[in-house]
Amino acid sequence: MSRFSRTILALALAGATSAGFAFDHYKGIGRQATPAEVKAWDIDVRPDFKGLPKGSGTVDRGQEVFEEKCASCHGTFGESNEVFTPLIGGTTKDDIKTGNVKGLSSGDLPQRTTFTKVATISTIFDYIQRAMPWTAPKSMKPDDTYAVLAYMLNLAEIVPADFTLSDKNIAEVQKLMPNRHGMTTDHGMWPGASAAKGGIGNGGKPDVKNTACMKNCKTEVRIGSVLPDYARDAHGNLFDQNRSFGPVRGIKTGGAAAAPVAATASAGAGPLDLATRSGCMACHGVNNKIVGPGYNEVQARYKDQPDAAARLALKVKNGGQGVWGSVPMPPNGEMKDADINTLVAWILSGAR
Repeated sequence: MSRFSRTILALALAGATSAGFAFDHYKGIGRQATPAEVKAWDIDVRPDFKGLPKGSGTVDRGQEVFEEKCASCHGTFGESNEVFTPLIGGTTKDDIKTGNVKGLSSGDLPQRTTFTKVATISTIFDYIQRAMPWTAPKSMKPDDTYAVLAYMLNLAEIVPADFTLSDKNIAEVQKLMPNRHGMTTDHGMWPGASAAKGGIGNGGKPDVKNTACMKNCKTEVRIGSVLPDYARDAHGNLFDQNRSFGPVRGIKTGGAAAAPVAATASAGAGPLDLATRSGCMACHGVNNKIVGPGYNEVQARYKDQPDAAARLALKVKNGGQGVWGSVPMPPNGEMKDADINTLVAWILSGAR
């Protein structure tokens, strides 16, 4: 959720508790939000760390949680470029000293990573807490969120291997973020004391005359980042691989793969369509390994085993690790049992 959206939400929730709100004027329409409902939404962490939950986590614990919940999409060391772009890399010791990632301005970086771009550690904490892991957002406890972030910070060589990140020291770690000076804070939405007074904002003074917003406006709109043609459908139709809930979908990619979802979701759709629609093809090829093994490898390993179908169905539903290396397979508890059984039968029959 953007800072603007959170502001609008906060204003709406604040208004809900005010006397003379619309509920008083339009009887029978809506109701006041309960304290529990407000609390469930109010989980954002600001750059001045307001909203940060109490807790702590070690780098070692973070590695355990990361391998269990994150590595299947991001790689064990945050280096994966298969499912998502890398989290770690592109920063130097000098960047940590200066607070500006030199590679961003020099153009030397082959690809931007999370730690080359993000200026505030609170942004990363907030995103992990709000949206991760991919298959079960908002399911991690604060201690594990601290631990995962500590592990990422260690991978980026910002903190040592024996470090414990907590609500007590996260503000000190902010002073080591490689791109901490890589964004402007000269706007009214940024809270806190001004930089002249040692803070990170401009005192929260709003720009009511648009003097900052309406300068140097672009005369034309250009798309700043696109996938190259050869990579657009490397793992199937991106439109079908986003989460199974929420309003946002990915861009339609590929030729036949770019057909509307309604067409691929029809009752006559085959197992390959089901696998693509369920996001399986992002990690598995029919005849080749991507993140996980190719289906031809799975079929060969489990061939002639009488309990193979039941074992594989359980693996798809609950996830697992160790059979095909260190990268774990995430659980797919949202899939229907009938769909899982269809996929398993297709894989064991040779995935044709």
